[in-house]
Amino acid sequence: MLFSQDLGIDLGTSNTLVYAKGKGIIIREPSVVALDVRETPSRVVAVGTEAKTMIGRTPGSITAERPLKNGVIADYEMTADMLRAFIRKAQGNTPFNRARVMLCIPSGVTEVERRAVHDAARNAGARYVSLIEVPMAAAIGAGLPVGEPVGSMIADLGAGTSEVAVVSLGDIVASNSVRVGGDDMDEAIIAYVRRKHNLLIGTRTAEDIKIKIGSAYRYDGEAAINIKGRNLTDGLPKNVEITSAEVREAISDCVNQIVDMICDTLEKTPPELASDILDRGIMLSGGGALLRGIDKLISHVTKMPVKICQNPLDCAALGTGRCLEKNILGL
Repeated sequence: MLFSQDLGIDLGTSNTLVYAKGKGIIIREPSVVALDVRETPSRVVAVGTEAKTMIGRTPGSITAERPLKNGVIADYEMTADMLRAFIRKAQGNTPFNRARVMLCIPSGVTEVERRAVHDAARNAGARYVSLIEVPMAAAIGAGLPVGEPVGSMIADLGAGTSEVAVVSLGDIVASNSVRVGGDDMDEAIIAYVRRKHNLLIGTRTAEDIKIKIGSAYRYDGEAAINIKGRNLTDGLPKNVEITSAEVREAISDCVNQIVDMICDTLEKTPPELASDILDRGIMLSGGGALLRGIDKLISHVTKMPVKICQNPLDCAALGTGRCLEKNILGL
C-alpha cells in the first residue's frame, strides 16, 4: 500500500528549508541551481549546496543561478527543477505517492506570482499544493499566540524580501513588505567598496563582510577587517581595510527601508492591537534578524520592545511544520 507524505517548504530567495511531517526540518540548502547551457533545453547539473559552491567558479558552459529574486520566481522552469530535486531528496527511496506540499510565500506577492509558485510545485511532482504567507508561518514558528484575540507583530527579514504583519485571531490584520533584504545589503557593500576603495569584490566576500562586522546600530568592540579584491585602476589583486562604521554606512539605506516598513505598519494597526504590541513587543525572524543591532535600532525608532526569536532562520519552516502536524493544510 502506498502512502502520502506531507512536506512544508520555506522557499526562500537565499535558502530552501524542507520540513517533513513527523521528522522536522530534513533539508536546509541554498536556493541555487547549476545548469549546463550547452544542451537544449539546459540540463540541471547540481542543486543546493553543490550548486552554490560553483557560483563564480564555473566554466562558460555551466551557469550557477538563483531561480528566485526578491522572494518570487524569476525563472519558472529552474524553480520547478529545484523543487523537484528537493522533494525527491526529502522522500528518499520510500514508497510514497506524490507528496502534499505546503509552501511559504511572501505576503506582498501578486495573484500571478502566487499562481507561478503553485504551478511550479505541481510541476515538480506535488500531489496537492497549499500556500501560507511567510509572516503567518513565521509567527506560528516563533510561538506567538496567533489564534488568540491579542495583537502580535512579526517582522521576517529575508534575503530578498522583508515583511511585517500584525496577527490576531488566526489572520493577518495589517501587513507590509519591501523587496529589500540581505542580498540588497550585499550589493550595497559591493557598491560602497567599489566607490570608496576602488576595489571590486564578489557577493560571497560582501556577505562575509556583513556577517563579520556588519551592524545596524553601534556596538561595543567594533572592528575592521582586511578584504581582498581586484583593483579597478590596474586590474591587479589588492588588499584594503574596511571598518564596521563603513559597513553600517553602506547598508544604511536598506536598513532604513526595513525600519520605515515597520513604522508604516504600526500606523495602520488598530489602537487596541497596537497597545498589545506595546506590551508584548515586536518579534524578529529571518536571516536579517541576525544583523547586529537591528533589534536595538527598531526599538530606538519605534519606542517598543523588540525581541529576536529563538531560531530566526528556521521560523517560517517550523511554522509550516506545525500547520502540517495539526493537519492545517488548507487543501
